[in-house]
Amino acid sequence: MFTGSSSFLVMFSSSILGMAAALALAGGPDPVLGTITSSLQHILQNTHGGNEYQYPTDITRDLLPIPVHSHNDYWRQEPFWTGLSKGCTSTEADIWLYNGTLYVGHDQSALTKERTLESLYINPILDVLGRQNPESPFVAGPTKNGVWDTTPDQTLYFFIDVKTSGPETFKAALQALKPLREKGYLSKVEGGKITYGPVTIIGTGETPLDMVTSVSDRDYFFDAPLANLNDPKYTNVDGTISPIASTDFAAAVGKVTADTDPVLTDTQLKALREQIATANERGIGARYWNTPAFPIRTRNLVWRTLLREGVTLLNADDLDAVASYF
Repeated sequence: MFTGSSSFLVMFSSSILGMAAALALAGGPDPVLGTITSSLQHILQNTHGGNEYQYPTDITRDLLPIPVHSHNDYWRQEPFWTGLSKGCTSTEADIWLYNGTLYVGHDQSALTKERTLESLYINPILDVLGRQNPESPFVAGPTKNGVWDTTPDQTLYFFIDVKTSGPETFKAALQALKPLREKGYLSKVEGGKITYGPVTIIGTGETPLDMVTSVSDRDYFFDAPLANLNDPKYTNVDGTISPIASTDFAAAVGKVTADTDPVLTDTQLKALREQIATANERGIGARYWNTPAFPIRTRNLVWRTLLREGVTLLNADDLDAVASYF
């Protein structure tokens, strides 16, 4: 079963190198520390390219998922792929509907014919999942592994931020997701219960709430406003509608002025804890965007506080920094 949480277990495999080293030592002179013996080089050269050393699902073999949302992911040099390479368990695309096509970009001036939801996200995700779920005589039927080989039951949250007219654009997005749907890769709600799959679709931005709440059995969700879950409009929203709820950190918690731990004031920490508790009581995870980006010390202290207080996703723009943080 897929889960919405990340694994932090670091797994190393040294069996192959250990075996090779043992073989090399058995028949050669005493090794010199820091060098590769000729025997070991011979073993490595002869095993290179051998079928027994090919790993079918190795595209993410060494990647460990981390609870990070790749904020404004489409701004990156390689959208989707960069976040995947860092282990981010959540990604995001802003979509604009023009003449039946969904384009991806932060605003209209950033749109191009080539940068579409299909080309930048749906096709790459299908590519990775196809590699993670190869046909094999060793399995009884089709598998539903996620994008990470180290944690195949970890879902990938995919936030689709609707920028143009909500109903029409979100409807087009649901149609565009058909290839993932047909493969059975999408998390879904049936009979009031979530079954997590490789990808969890969450509509945000101009996504209409009623397009989600009006459908009992579905394979898409809503990004509820974390700080406003007690408003009458959202009192019936739970995890089957909004597995993750998000809010503006600066607006909901306040401006951070300290650079020591605790980095938040008592009032700020109280607000943070109340918001997360309200969400968790309904089975909803928390995400804060617009967290401090600098000074670096302050940024890291806020990250530490958020993780300590139980956010599900840590919003990040600097993926190198957040990956090294873990």
